[in-house]
Amino acid sequence: MSGERTQSVIKRIIRQVGLECAAQGQSLSETLVAFMVKAVVLDPRNDFNMDQILTENDMQDLIQLCVTRLLDTTNPSLSTIKMQVYFDMNYASRDELLSEQERVLEGKLAPVVRAITESRPRVQEDTENVYQKIVTYALLRSGLGSPTDIEAVREVTAALQSVFPQTEMITFISLSKKDKEQQLKDLAMLVSGIRLYNKQCQKGGSGIDDLPDMLNEAILLATWTLDENLNSCKLLAHRYTALLEFMQEDPHRHSQLSSLKLKEALFNVRQYEAFLCILQSNIITTAQEVESLNVQFEAAMMVLKNTVEDKTSIEFKEVFPLFMELSKLWTSFQDEMLLLSFLTNMANNLQQFLETQSQLFPEEMLTSLLEGVTVKSDEERIKETMETKVNVSDFKNQEWLFPETTDNFDQLLIQYHGFCAHSIGVKGITLPGNPAIGILKHKEKYYVFSSKEAAYLFAQDPDKFIQLNVEKAKKYAELIQLLELHHQFEYLVPHAQARNASRGSLKPPPKRDSGTQTDTHILPPTIVRSYEWNEWELRRKAIKLANLRRKLTHSMQTDLSHMRRENFTQVYLPKDAGTQTKRDNSSNVPKPQIFLKGLRGGPSPTTHMVTVDLTRPLDET
Repeated sequence: MSGERTQSVIKRIIRQVGLECAAQGQSLSETLVAFMVKAVVLDPRNDFNMDQILTENDMQDLIQLCVTRLLDTTNPSLSTIKMQVYFDMNYASRDELLSEQERVLEGKLAPVVRAITESRPRVQEDTENVYQKIVTYALLRSGLGSPTDIEAVREVTAALQSVFPQTEMITFISLSKKDKEQQLKDLAMLVSGIRLYNKQCQKGGSGIDDLPDMLNEAILLATWTLDENLNSCKLLAHRYTALLEFMQEDPHRHSQLSSLKLKEALFNVRQYEAFLCILQSNIITTAQEVESLNVQFEAAMMVLKNTVEDKTSIEFKEVFPLFMELSKLWTSFQDEMLLLSFLTNMANNLQQFLETQSQLFPEEMLTSLLEGVTVKSDEERIKETMETKVNVSDFKNQEWLFPETTDNFDQLLIQYHGFCAHSIGVKGITLPGNPAIGILKHKEKYYVFSSKEAAYLFAQDPDKFIQLNVEKAKKYAELIQLLELHHQFEYLVPHAQARNASRGSLKPPPKRDSGTQTDTHILPPTIVRSYEWNEWELRRKAIKLANLRRKLTHSMQTDLSHMRRENFTQVYLPKDAGTQTKRDNSSNVPKPQIFLKGLRGGPSPTTHMVTVDLTRPLDET
């Protein structure tokens, strides 16, 4: 089939399978349906040949097989494939998750930033509104409280006024949009640092959680929960492995257990274990980052206290970088909390994909099946084979590596996720490989084995056993991702370009809208202003230049300008001086106060006038 026709047919089949499953009450993602279509086509038991054109009957058979497998909720294989699709579609590395969180935060703050940077206030009231929006931006950007918390808004306003008073709004408004956005981020960091310092000094901190303590508690809980889940799934894997080995050794027991889906259940718990190990590694990294951040935060806080303590004033160049450093460290705490929450949710959501095998093999049933069966853990199996090693002299054309003689041994990329390369294709069991036995290097790839016998058998014809492993993965499609065999089946994947080569991602290629704009004139203008196309104009300019060559410049000097030069003089300006030759003094004399009584007369015809002198004596003044 041609490439385009194959793509068209597969898309049609995927769409039809999705519609029929939806009609049966199962709403499935397109990625899961596409993976199941590939799995059914790969399975040699279905006799589909992709090198030939599929007839209408072949497509109908393919659709029915896919629908049947997708609706078979009692098959652990389907749960494993769902688990793989879920993990690939939702898991993200630290850098990816943090960059996505930053993008989401920028999108949420975009309306506020746009309202601030594009505003042109003309009156005082508009300026105050813009300032209030800056307060809201600083609060939302930091994540230290809610805009509905009045006390938090007051703290942010006070902190912002201490570093950016409203009188500087005129300067802020005159900046370019890019400079405004950068200053907004700097102001938000400064305000956050001031609030964190005030919280440490018990002078504020409304709405600020104690992230370091919360992270320490959450990490302990997440680690304990993850260890419990890992131990339980490892125990199940050990039990299923013991049953499968015992079934292959006892033909009578094989006939009894062959109808049970033990292999599918084993692959289910092995895949769950692999995903939990990835999450556990990330949680360990988070714990190490939090421990380092605690030390840095305490040191930064101590430096800031020593700088600010007992000082009435301080240079902003000295203290602002310390506040911003506090803000950066706190943002890192918030990032680690986000990562831990994401990892915990991933671990909790993965548990749903174990329900099918737990229903097929309840505890009572497993206990009865394991009667007389010895269950060995992976550690015990490796310990038993630690003293057995491959004799290199037995192989002339094979290269063997050993941990104690190989540089950068931990960086070797072991095939099949570290499982025994022999037992997968021969027994259909995922046994842990022991590198101490010897690592076979074949065609620049590395293989480990569970026993010395398995290593010898595999080394006799590696290509044969590699092909057996590929055939086993075709029958059990979940092994493609569990054993990291994506490169083996890349030619059958329609969306191969969407895969991540490092971990076989099933995510579709990311898409987003984008736009570009070019300047009207990128290069500086090259117009020659003196250019003339009219030859008569050029002739006129030539004649003008020719006439100028015959012109002379004359100068003369008169009697008034003869022997004249400019003169300058400099004088000292008078200075102000003063002298004092006397001093002021004063004296005080009593004010005369004399009153006359009886001037207006009285009832008697004779006027009697009395003089009253109330002047104070001189010695009393």
